Amino acid sequence: MARDIFRKKSIEKIVADSKAGLDDGHGVSLNRVLGVRDLTALGIAAIIGAGIFSTVGKACFDGGPGVIFLFIICAVACAFSALCYAEFASRIPMSGSAYTYSYAAFGEIIAWIIGWDLVMEYAVGNVTVAISWSGNLTSFLHNIGLHIPDFLSTSFFEAKNGNTQYLEKMASHDTAGAADFLDLHNIWLNSPHIGSIPFILNIPALAITVFVTYLVYIGIKESRRASNLMVLFKLLVVVAVIAVGFYYVNPANWVPFLPNKFAGVMKGVSAVFFAYIGFDAISTTAEECKNPQRDLPRGMFYSLIICTVLYILIALVLTGMVNYSKLNTSDFLARAFNERGLNILGGIIALSAVVATTSVLLVFQIGQPRIWMSMSRDGLLPPRFSRLHPKFHTPSFATIITGLVVGIPSLFLDSALVTDLCSIGTLFAFVLVCGGILILPRTAKHEGKFRVPYINGKYLIPLILGAAIVFIQIQFPGFFKNFFGLIDADHPNLSKGDVFHERIPYFAFTLLVLAITIAGFIKNYSLIPVLGLISCFYLMTELGTTNWLRFLIWLVIGLVIYFSYSNKNSKLGKEVN
Repeated sequence: MARDIFRKKSIEKIVADSKAGLDDGHGVSLNRVLGVRDLTALGIAAIIGAGIFSTVGKACFDGGPGVIFLFIICAVACAFSALCYAEFASRIPMSGSAYTYSYAAFGEIIAWIIGWDLVMEYAVGNVTVAISWSGNLTSFLHNIGLHIPDFLSTSFFEAKNGNTQYLEKMASHDTAGAADFLDLHNIWLNSPHIGSIPFILNIPALAITVFVTYLVYIGIKESRRASNLMVLFKLLVVVAVIAVGFYYVNPANWVPFLPNKFAGVMKGVSAVFFAYIGFDAISTTAEECKNPQRDLPRGMFYSLIICTVLYILIALVLTGMVNYSKLNTSDFLARAFNERGLNILGGIIALSAVVATTSVLLVFQIGQPRIWMSMSRDGLLPPRFSRLHPKFHTPSFATIITGLVVGIPSLFLDSALVTDLCSIGTLFAFVLVCGGILILPRTAKHEGKFRVPYINGKYLIPLILGAAIVFIQIQFPGFFKNFFGLIDADHPNLSKGDVFHERIPYFAFTLLVLAITIAGFIKNYSLIPVLGLISCFYLMTELGTTNWLRFLIWLVIGLVIYFSYSNKNSKLGKEVN
């Protein structure tokens, strides 16, 4: 049984299928039209979107100007992962992304898990993007004198949870905190009711999902053209924001640089990492690239470098223009300029937020159907998911299902929930891709166009670990005593059981680091994949025990589907048997 579920699909077979022009059984294959410029644009389209225009403000509020360190940390973690993605993309130029890579490195059960996990990254993540798009649109329309009724532009559970938060804070006499939820409280009270249930639906979120799904359905050329235009527009806006914003920077706002210390900076992990999600999505278009082995690595690196520089500059401008304490708003970027009397630029930023989130939605809606298509080709999903449209040459059924999976939940769900789930799902994919590079060279020596530079980590990994322990002990005296003694210095009233519960992810991280250090010393592991694996797993620990539990529940649901359908219908399993 264990041998069956860990059966691997060799790189030679994957590449042979690719060269054979893997179609859908009806003589239809994907169109190869994407070059390195298009891939870079798709990467930027996916990265610069909901994060920079909606979630980064909260990260600046928590971390102050020092939030740039978090951008750098996340960029480095993504860079390590990008190197590993690039090698896989060069060796295996197929549309399955981390799913296909894991099939070759770890075997079928892990490939299924990562495929199911990517549903969380792309489809579930797009629910957040659609809800964010709706908020940006309603804000922009409000600024020009148009108004969509609140009960038709708010997600049901967002209003419900906001109402609950308002009542709880009022009951504890926290009027300042309750003010943050007053609007949602009023929406809950004043919306039309069907019986005792308020009628609250996020119609704009559904509308944009339908439009983007249609665009993806009718062809990759149309999607590429739309993506390139949107990227050009939002890059011009971001550069203008940076150029104009620096003129209004007051250096006094950068003092203190770390108002809430490093712990405050790390509070923004989910928001900042969510702002980086996307560069990996372009690997799903491998079969639509003119030269995937050369262009995919370049597209990933170019987009990641460009976006990191822009993010750091934006964070410095924002925290320099206004005090970090004023940035905990949904329209923080436009508000920073409106406070300086630059209302026109604020309006352009609001419009750019609409365009930016549209481009993110577009790229993820491209990515998810191609993951399902690859899984279907291997027999792990029903054959209809790999069916290509005879005219448009796109995975038509999978695209429609993706539209439904994103559009319908966006009517109801609270974006805060799915943001964290999307981040932990993406980090998990990065961990497996980095781990796959550690295993793959030992099992397959296929030469590709790009290889992760090999740096022997035998001694470097223990040295880095030792240096990190010394640094922590010097900078945070008593840290290890409190950590292993289950003491929370910030919340001394918590019981040891409560502290243990919250630190379960950190204990798992500690065990992983020790295991990797020992294995790396014995097996001469390459340093870069190890650093990528460790850094991404650490960022996972910062997302909290509750999100880990939700993530595990999601994986258990996926395993039920695998053992009830996929394992029995696996094409590789039938070939072996």
